[in-house]
Amino acid sequence: MAADEYLNDIELADAVEAVRAGLTTAAARGSGKAVRFEVGDIHMEFTVEIRRDVTGKGGVKAWVVDAGVEGTRSRGRTHTVSFTLKPKNAATGGHLDVHMDDEGDSSHFTDAGS
Repeated sequence: MAADEYLNDIELADAVEAVRAGLTTAAARGSGKAVRFEVGDIHMEFTVEIRRDVTGKGGVKAWVVDAGVEGTRSRGRTHTVSFTLKPKNAATGGHLDVHMDDEGDSSHFTDAGS
């Protein structure tokens, strides 16, 4: 498999895992910062190609198709998959924050109307 083909073959599960890893990294980087963000719904949409696993394990997997590659594949083999993720804090079950543990201090902010 050529290097450019390898970069185009991203399993759908790996794409979702990349988002999870990014949120985990953002939460860690937010530690110690005075501003916190609540992570809202994450909407994802991909064009995927459904392929049967030929390595002997069987099964079917969805692979993300690069928009440039999509035009070279038959329309019958690609599908659009769209879904919404609602990130939750694994420890508390509550919403996910990208922040530090304490609320911070806003005393250095000024009122724009003054």
